[in-house]
Amino acid sequence: MEDRMQTIASKKNTHISIGIIPGHYATNHSHVNYYLDMTSIKTSLKMAHDAAHDLGSELANVYIDSIICLEGTEMLGAFLAEYLSGNGINLGKDLNLITPELNAVNQMIFRDNLQKKIWGKRVLILVSSVSTGKTVNRAVDCLQYYSGEMVAIGAIFSAVDAVNGVEVKALFHDTDLPHYDNYASDECPLCKRGIKVDALINSFGYSKL
Repeated sequence: MEDRMQTIASKKNTHISIGIIPGHYATNHSHVNYYLDMTSIKTSLKMAHDAAHDLGSELANVYIDSIICLEGTEMLGAFLAEYLSGNGINLGKDLNLITPELNAVNQMIFRDNLQKKIWGKRVLILVSSVSTGKTVNRAVDCLQYYSGEMVAIGAIFSAVDAVNGVEVKALFHDTDLPHYDNYASDECPLCKRGIKVDALINSFGYSKL
């Protein structure tokens, strides 16, 4: 698969990029025709720093208490918190950065020692990819248990404009990819044409089939 990877650079900053591999892939929620490799933005100090600054410039006018990091976005989230604390409406503010735990039935939960970082707080949900919005909605359901309010959504990639009425601020959009498609698994035209699924994909990476 790797020999088919193409690099897509951000229109705002060419030092920020993701890899894309065309094919037929199955996620937990849908089937897509690209695997998006966001590894460098999640793990590279310099790229995560630059990405956080670009994303932060879109969020600096939103008052935020806590950032919930999903799908391996902790490094990006740390730089984003630093940027927001130094700019805009959150200038000088000490932001909380937390990651939920998944229980046995895959629900997001926060232990008692972390709940005070959510209770009554204005929360930014940070994810690697918003393809259908289901992961963000799951986080919103979690926030309701702890009386938190989602006020912003940040993502590396998004194929949707908004979730629950909140605009998704993303570094890359589906329009940046050539002919990106996302289908419900039972409506996938690639499956109907008998095209084999290349790999199972999630926020950790891919597993070839």
